[in-house]
Amino acid sequence: MPIRIRKPTHPGGILKRHYLETLSLTISKVAEDLRVSRKTLSKIINEKGSITPDMALRLSKAFNTTPELWLNMQTNYDLWVAEKKSEEFTKVKSLIPA
Repeated sequence: MPIRIRKPTHPGGILKRHYLETLSLTISKVAEDLRVSRKTLSKIINEKGSITPDMALRLSKAFNTTPELWLNMQTNYDLWVAEKKSEEFTKVKSLIPA
């Protein structure tokens, strides 16, 4: 398994910098257009919440991307955090003979 040194960017950071700031959009306006609460969107943008499959579908439609883009970013971020948070997985032995 390749080791990533640098923490992947949280998808909320991408959403904030590449979409909201670039397009001069407010959290309130985007939340309204996505039909989610401002609190829900704010948590994602402030990197306290995660992109769910439902949110990925909403973001992909709103910003003309794919839901896979958002889910892959979230998965990469989550895996990096999990790897740094616990090393228990390193103690697991392979069940497949080499």
